Amino acid sequence: MDWYCLTHLNLKPPVFSLQHSLLSLVIALFVSPTLQAEVNLFLPKYRLEADELAIVVNDRDPLSVRIGEYYLRARGLPEENLLHLAFDSQRVSLSPAAFRLLREELLRNTPEQIQAYALTWRTPYRVGCMSMTSAITFGFDRAWCSDYRCATTRHSPYYNYQGANPLVDLSLRPSMLIAAENFTDAKDLIDRGLAADASLPRGTAYLVNTRDHQRGVRAFDYPRINRLMQGWIDSEIIDQDSLRNRDDVLFYFTGTTRVPGLETLGFRPGAIADHLTSAGGQLVKSKQMSALEWLKAGASGSYGTVVEPCNHLGKFPSPALVMEHYGSGSTLIEAYWKSVQQPGEGVFIGDPLAAPFDHLVITQTDRETRVETRNLKPGSYRLMQAPSPIGPFVPVSNLLARYHQTLFSLPRMGREFYRLQLVDDQ
Repeated sequence: MDWYCLTHLNLKPPVFSLQHSLLSLVIALFVSPTLQAEVNLFLPKYRLEADELAIVVNDRDPLSVRIGEYYLRARGLPEENLLHLAFDSQRVSLSPAAFRLLREELLRNTPEQIQAYALTWRTPYRVGCMSMTSAITFGFDRAWCSDYRCATTRHSPYYNYQGANPLVDLSLRPSMLIAAENFTDAKDLIDRGLAADASLPRGTAYLVNTRDHQRGVRAFDYPRINRLMQGWIDSEIIDQDSLRNRDDVLFYFTGTTRVPGLETLGFRPGAIADHLTSAGGQLVKSKQMSALEWLKAGASGSYGTVVEPCNHLGKFPSPALVMEHYGSGSTLIEAYWKSVQQPGEGVFIGDPLAAPFDHLVITQTDRETRVETRNLKPGSYRLMQAPSPIGPFVPVSNLLARYHQTLFSLPRMGREFYRLQLVDDQ
């Protein structure tokens, strides 16, 4: 079992502020000056760690290299996480044969701790009938493509996966394109992702029901999503062809070939937006609106298909699952990937590490320790205590985390080391 370590230093007033590092969550806890004790709490791992992400650059694409180097510095990742390939950056698609050689090289050079890839290019975005991100993740295989027009494809084992170790559990590494037309756009995207982290943004999920019923097939689920998200993420169903003049866009889901009015919107850092259509994943020279337009408008992540998918729900993100996983502290790459049942023909783009809901606040009183977080999945937990970080741990108390619960009360913690252990999930 992997654990996040939360270290609390007792100083002065009765609440403490959060310091969020890349490798662990370090929290300064302020209590009465008479209570000088250090408290350490470990949570079960619930998301991809930053240093588990490898950045893959194309050495024949100067923009790719520049984006990769900037992302490495911005996220404070070690140099060993920067991986190099070399291929023609002018083509929109690689042949399966050429791709296999590149992927074999990538796998050979990938450090063993890496759980996901960030690919820093816009083209090529396709490998034969597969998207680049799915081909990197699964390897090229026609089972991920339609056998005939409008056929379904292989289902992803990562779909609605509840863990945070896909390589260990599923033998795969999800991938995402940090795609941009120029460095300014890429830098803005990366900076927004950083600004989003642990921000608990106040914003709205807009579920837009257009008159395009063929592309609006997700709309049937909007009322259920609206009910599920009450008290978790503000959501609103919009029965019109587009959204305009809103400055609090946190999610935007729609179905149409083009989305007008993007210039009138304000996207919150970390926002996710996509439009269900055939060619949204064609990132250059698309006859329909490219998913890249969402990033240029201010979103941090989007999705589109690179070949004709027809309007199969399983080939596009489930808004309910995106919002559920993202709202529970997952990174953008995890939440988006977990929401698509048949991702073989779809490309994921954006800032993979954006995590606006990965947030923790702990308050120590004379009688209890209060934990405020969205990161505990529903289930039964056991609070364990030990004299050292390596144990031996013994049970102290039990905790039941309910669906969408964010505030928890634990026994007051002292100098020992503590961890919450999931006993039974719901």
